Amino acid sequence: MGDYDEDTAFLGQTGPFFWTTFFLLNTVFVSTGFNGLYIVFVGAAPKHHCLIPDVNLTEEWRNAIIPFTIVDGEEVQSQCSRYKLGLVMNLSTEGYVPGRDFNLTNLEQEGCLDGWNYSKDIYQSTIVTEVSASTHVCIFFSSEKITFDCLFFFPPVSFEVCNSRLSYLSQWDLVCGNEWKVPFASSTLFVGYLVGSLISGQFSDRFGRKKVVFISLAAQCLAVLLQSFSHSWRMFCVMFLFVGASQISIYISAFVLGTEVLSKHMRVLFTTLGAFLFYCIGYMTLPWIAYGIREWRTLLAVLSTTSVVYIPLWWFIPESPRWLITQGRVEEAEAIVREASRKNKVEAPPVIFKELQAMSPSRTYTMLDILKSKNIRCITLMCLILWMAINIGYFGLSLNTSNLSGNPFMNCFLSATTEVPAYIVSTWLLKKCPRRALLSSFLVIGGGVLLLIQFIPDTLQHVALALEMTGKFGFTMAFSIVYIYTAEIYPTVLRNVGMGMCSSAARIGSITAPYVIYLGTYNKALPYILMGSLTIASSVVNFFLPETLHKDLPERVEQMQECQGMCGGPKKKILVENGAMGNPPTQHEAKSDAQTLTL
Repeated sequence: MGDYDEDTAFLGQTGPFFWTTFFLLNTVFVSTGFNGLYIVFVGAAPKHHCLIPDVNLTEEWRNAIIPFTIVDGEEVQSQCSRYKLGLVMNLSTEGYVPGRDFNLTNLEQEGCLDGWNYSKDIYQSTIVTEVSASTHVCIFFSSEKITFDCLFFFPPVSFEVCNSRLSYLSQWDLVCGNEWKVPFASSTLFVGYLVGSLISGQFSDRFGRKKVVFISLAAQCLAVLLQSFSHSWRMFCVMFLFVGASQISIYISAFVLGTEVLSKHMRVLFTTLGAFLFYCIGYMTLPWIAYGIREWRTLLAVLSTTSVVYIPLWWFIPESPRWLITQGRVEEAEAIVREASRKNKVEAPPVIFKELQAMSPSRTYTMLDILKSKNIRCITLMCLILWMAINIGYFGLSLNTSNLSGNPFMNCFLSATTEVPAYIVSTWLLKKCPRRALLSSFLVIGGGVLLLIQFIPDTLQHVALALEMTGKFGFTMAFSIVYIYTAEIYPTVLRNVGMGMCSSAARIGSITAPYVIYLGTYNKALPYILMGSLTIASSVVNFFLPETLHKDLPERVEQMQECQGMCGGPKKKILVENGAMGNPPTQHEAKSDAQTLTL
């Protein structure tokens, strides 16, 4: 199978078949832009303060019961405390006037025992402000309304009994003592990414790239729809995990499918400007949908329906011929290639894959095969470090930009827009520049910016913002480069497994990023030092990976290039070791090995 590019060279580098497949596959990535970042709006915390119940208070005391506190040098109302309601009621009854007859600083404070009052200037509802209600038929208690707490539920919920119906209200109130639940909910999406990264590669290599793409689209649609009906924070988190698993399965499987179906010229365009730019289109469209739909349940229901438009694409997107050949399904692979030649208006030879006619289905490769070769182990370890470092830096800067002041919808749109130049520039550079030098350069830019930001004084916020945008540009460049670089390193039989493992490392990095940023509460410079140092170190590790510029995609394990440095070794050694396993090379494998030695 080492001559696949030669055998299909008659198709040319462009044509209607390649362009149609290019655009149809790229439209799939728009859905990942929709569903990957809606937590920015769904999990937003509006301005809030303690709810003051309808009790006997004068207007002066009702306005003064919320204490003021200093936040970032500004005096604002406390969001998590109030003056003790019982004391304030007594002072109000006795006719005292706050600030004139009584010094408020001497009053005892308490938490928001009656809940919170949320501003609806921006959002009608989010998971932070959510109140869930449900009813079911119950026995007749009385004609009066009774309210009680039931401790048998975890967490305890409040019940209201009215006539023969029992209703319960569950207020999420993810603020103050429960504010940790919002970033935790975000992390469940990345945990889903991790799970999906581990299993999608196995499923894709076993059942085919195309099937996994469309099954994952259906799973994503169902998971987001069910999430919109979440009756508790726990259910929201569980469904978010399934959203993440299905979404990353879509991304990886569609990415690998495009890499294997498209020509060498179109492959670079697809894996950089195509996949990432169309993801960015979904990312940029999301804030405008959220702007029009301010209620989180309706927003998720609308986003879930977007996956339905992909159903007709099943009849237009082909399966990967490379994967079919590794499964011994040569006739199906030839049928796809002949259909491609018909659409490209070129004549196909009578027999396309001459040396593959007698091939039996190849065995299924798993993650264990990564561990069998020292060369693959070293390459995989370095790729894991790269993916983890890039994701920590990328999501670290993304989390920081979410704290910018101004309109949240416009901020999200601008954050997405800044990635577009990076994708365009990376597409142009990948056609001409070596992958290793290119990736290391932008890792140094991203890491260097992280190390410099800590030295910018607070009075120069515009400089700090410019540096953060420069850093995000660098990490976005690295993000787009590392995808195609990794796909070009691994052979077809291990490509989906290798991409899945690397994507798992990326998910560990994205899960870690919020907690790295949280270290800033102890020392403002610590997150930047950790992320910057890790990124600079990964740029050094990158130099030990093999260069893939102008090289054919490897098909078998024997065709993988050697990593540089300590892990590297003569390629003849690999041939001897393979032969020592008791599996003498076939004529086709011997030819592939000879070609590998000449690379």
